[in-house]
Amino acid sequence: MSRSIKDLFVKGIIYLATGITLSVLLFIIGFIFVQGIGLVNWDFLTRDFNEKVGYAFTEAKDVPLSIDEEKLNDINSLDNRYETALEGPIYIENIGAAISKVAYKNHSTEREQIVVTYLEKDSSLQSAIDSTGVEIKIGPDYMLQSINGKDFTDLSLDEVAETIAAQSGELKIKIVQPGGGIKSNIITTLYMVLLSLLVALPVGIFGAIYLTEYAKPGKLVNIIRFAAESLAGIPSIIFGLFGMAFFVVALNFQISLISGSLTVAVILLPVIIRSTEEALKTVPMAFREGSLALGATKLQTIFKVVLPCAVPGIATAVLLSIGRVVGESAALLLTAGTVAQIPGTLFSPGSTLTVQAYYVAKEEGNIELACAVGIVIIVIVIVLNILSRITSDKLDVFNKK
Repeated sequence: MSRSIKDLFVKGIIYLATGITLSVLLFIIGFIFVQGIGLVNWDFLTRDFNEKVGYAFTEAKDVPLSIDEEKLNDINSLDNRYETALEGPIYIENIGAAISKVAYKNHSTEREQIVVTYLEKDSSLQSAIDSTGVEIKIGPDYMLQSINGKDFTDLSLDEVAETIAAQSGELKIKIVQPGGGIKSNIITTLYMVLLSLLVALPVGIFGAIYLTEYAKPGKLVNIIRFAAESLAGIPSIIFGLFGMAFFVVALNFQISLISGSLTVAVILLPVIIRSTEEALKTVPMAFREGSLALGATKLQTIFKVVLPCAVPGIATAVLLSIGRVVGESAALLLTAGTVAQIPGTLFSPGSTLTVQAYYVAKEEGNIELACAVGIVIIVIVIVLNILSRITSDKLDVFNKK
């Protein structure tokens, strides 16, 4: 009887611990989604974080309004995260678009702006080009600041509409592409994942092969394994300090994508080495002996027999590495920077999603925006993990055939 009570008690503790774990995870994910889901939309994913100011060149062309005024007034194309309508809209035929005056809030600043709220499909703004001749797809939420040198500052909406309507021929319009998006952060994160894995995977796998297949058991191997395990537990800020001192300063790579990628690759090495080593150990020794008995060399046995059988374990190392790269922030703050831009070269700075979430939460106090970035991080990790798992399963099936 006492044994049954003891078993029930232990089982209850197990169920309680499981329930607490699941509850905490669901609460964290639920909090992030509740706080940030309202900010996640297509514009959020495809816009840059900062505004872009430039000039659009087009020809004035009268385009009649194809909808009635009541429907025009009902159109709400404004991005609710950043704008509040103050006046308008007013439709202007010679640009085929409606404009409104709004209180535009971008991050921590707020000011009045003239914003495009509706465009006809034949609007001349739809075929505008920039100063280099590249086509600009001006759309709702784009801000207009001047036309043919006539500035809109301190003008009422009616005065702006009259100024635009009085223009003819070639139009030179100063526009502002709205910010508030994370496109550059998404691309930088994917770059970071790809580059760091390209460096860390070969080095880590070859290191694991040496420890498993070539190294003789002894103090040296034990020291290497102990060092790898110890490095896996060191806080990433230590690696960040190393990366800043070595890659940024000593090698003069500056704060850049390549400095961040190499630093993260160093962080990943212990995880990849230990995971791959354990995967190689699971391959039965009989497989090696059979391959060698058939005349294969040691190297052929490793690459044609042992490694293919260890693919599921290596895939686990890749999955862990992807999550570590996407979730890294401390080391990248010191080596890759916080500039919200798509790195033009390997030596350009960039900000990953995790770094951007830290920045908007710490510097701007915008918890909702940080949670929105967190939602995107969660989705990217899930998608990359699924793709990695599918790839490893296909390779595993191929190897079995």
